This record gives sequence, structure tokens and C-alpha cells, in this order.
Amino acid sequence: MKMLVLLGSPRKGGNSETLARKVGEAVEKEGWTVDYIRLNDLQLRSCQGCGGCEKTGVCVVKDDMTGVYEAVDAADRILLVSPVHFYGLSGQAKSCGDRFQAHWSRKYLLNIRFRQGEGRKGYLLSTSATTGPKIFDCSILTTRYIFDAMDIEYGGEFLVKGVDSRKAVLGLPDEMDRAEQFGRAIAAGRV
Repeated sequence: MKMLVLLGSPRKGGNSETLARKVGEAVEKEGWTVDYIRLNDLQLRSCQGCGGCEKTGVCVVKDDMTGVYEAVDAADRILLVSPVHFYGLSGQAKSCGDRFQAHWSRKYLLNIRFRQGEGRKGYLLSTSATTGPKIFDCSILTTRYIFDAMDIEYGGEFLVKGVDSRKAVLGLPDEMDRAEQFGRAIAAGRV
């Protein structure tokens, strides 16, 4: 089994990435393969809303997103990782998600279901500096729709509030343990 981790933070080694790697390590311990893609390192254009994908289910924009499409299609589990930016996903994560309009066209306009019945699932891992009661609402809703476009069932989320400084999560051993447990649950199919 293969899990793909889409790292949506522009900050290398930040809180969301630190937790994502802990989740990934737990999944690997269960015998899975885990691949990481740092979205900020790619040359990705935003969705142009051109409708070019409506007849083929393939995006007409040729950039590094081609490799992301291939990795997503090959994965059994996907972990979308993003800090909260203005009560939503980071620009990198949102822009990548928007580009799955091509997969939406494949699914809803062309009626091509991809790897249907294989139990593929996607998850959100998100961190926030602040602790507002609705801080993750927009990120969760957007992620649900991104995974729907990918033709992947939404499996749930791992959320941590109140971590701002780099590596602040390392000072929260309960959250690090919870991240490991989340990875084990993903590998075991409990979430």
C-alpha cells in the first residue's frame, strides 16, 4: 500500500510538516510506502478556469502538476498537509487542490470513475497559530471537496491549534503521540 503526503506549507520543517512526518513514519512502520511532495518546491500555475479539461479530463496546463496527478492516482491514501492561512488552506495547498478540476471533469462530466471500489481515502493534517473555535472549518470543507474531485473518500482530519513558532509541536509530546496513533490508524484502516 502507498500513502502520498502533499506538504502544503511554504515553511520547511514547520509544525505541519513535523507532524506529517510523524504520521508517515508510523505508516511506514506498518509496511507501507510513503512518498512526500513539497508543493512549494514545484512550479505550479493556478487553475485557469479555461474548461480545457472538460472534454478529456486532463489539464491543458503543462507544469509540475503532471507529476502530482500521477502520484495522486497511484496512491491508496493521501494526506493533505497545510497550516491555516487566513482561516483556510495555504495558497500552495489550495492552488494544488484547484488544479484537480481536471479530475472533477473526469468524474462528473465524463463519468469516468477512477479506481472505484478500492477504498482509497484522503485525510487533512492542519495546524494553526491561533485557537479560534472555527479555525479549521474552511480547511476541512475545502479538503473534502478536493478529495471528492479526486474520487477519494474523505477519511478525517488531524488538527492542532495554538502552534506558531517553528517546531512548537515538538514541545507537545501528547500531540506527537497522537500523530503517531493517527498514522497507525490510517495504515490499519481504522480511519
